[in-house]
Amino acid sequence: MAKLNQIIAVEKGVKSKSLQDITAAHHKVQKPALLAGISRTYQPKDEEGEQLPPESTRVQVQGEDVLREMGASLTRLFDVTATKDWANCQARADVTVDGRTIVADVPVSYLLFLEKQLTDLHTFVKKLPTLDAAESWSHDPSTDWWKTDPVRTIRTKKVPRNHVKAEATEKHPAQVEVYYEDVPIGYWTTVKFSGALPARRVNELVERVEKLQQAVKFAREEANGAEVTDQRVGDAVFGYLLG
Repeated sequence: MAKLNQIIAVEKGVKSKSLQDITAAHHKVQKPALLAGISRTYQPKDEEGEQLPPESTRVQVQGEDVLREMGASLTRLFDVTATKDWANCQARADVTVDGRTIVADVPVSYLLFLEKQLTDLHTFVKKLPTLDAAESWSHDPSTDWWKTDPVRTIRTKKVPRNHVKAEATEKHPAQVEVYYEDVPIGYWTTVKFSGALPARRVNELVERVEKLQQAVKFAREEANGAEVTDQRVGDAVFGYLLG
């Protein structure tokens, strides 16, 4: 008996050939000259008249032949597709990761759906924001955020100061230069918060998605290895259509 993966492998070729055959059949029946024939003989009016040879054109395309050829090509396509679709209803496999069955008895169509969704999920998880590695973070149960340890910094204010470069004399005033000095006036205590994820958590999620992706692919291959029963749908369909 054939296996489902073998039927899937030939389906594309059968579809392609059927399309070519249908296109060729369509072109044939759309050319009236190919379906037309003629036979002419000439008889002069009297015995002394000019003798002309008979003329004939054979019919090159017969509509019923075209229908039979098209029916035969499509019968093969109908049978292959039916065999695949019938088998897809029965072909199933378990999705197993590290010996643990995640989903049991999954049909092929759903395994294909899972593959597509996990590809999108993998892209999403890989781009999740992570905590700044330059900071030291801890979880704050009261807010469910991540936070850093408090950092205390000094707040300063520029205060003008006078620097006497030369004392005043009877003839000259004092030479004074103004400069500014940073004087502490208070303290900032800063705690940073973040809703991002630890890199360890993101890496763990990525690993889980990738493991599940591999498990789904393995399950699909296993399901596609199931034996199939050939379906004979085409004969019934075209037996009615062309009968």
